[in-house]
Amino acid sequence: MIRVEEVSLRGLQFHTRVGILPHEREYPQLLVVDVTVWRVPAAPGRDVLDYRRLHAVVAAHVAHGRVEYLETAAHAIADVVIGEAGVRRVRVVLRKPQVALPDPLAAAEVAVDVTNDE
Repeated sequence: MIRVEEVSLRGLQFHTRVGILPHEREYPQLLVVDVTVWRVPAAPGRDVLDYRRLHAVVAAHVAHGRVEYLETAAHAIADVVIGEAGVRRVRVVLRKPQVALPDPLAAAEVAVDVTNDE
């Protein structure tokens, strides 16, 4: 039997400069991040994934400096998380609620899904 755990952090919120337009480069905006990890623990119930570690990885890529493209940040986060012990798959979603478009929308969203084939 193989036990797979699904661990998610949903709705992490950061205010950062995100985008390529002049006003996006100057003024921080809300960026919402979801991270879901599928992992096979070495010892079920004892080998756990530290939520603080996931948060730190996300924060390192979006909270400081500037995010030009959601895709770039999502891939960078996924590439780090997939290397964590026991992680078989990771899904990273970045959502930008304030988008400069002529019509209303809830958010622009990018999702990246990476699988470790080991």
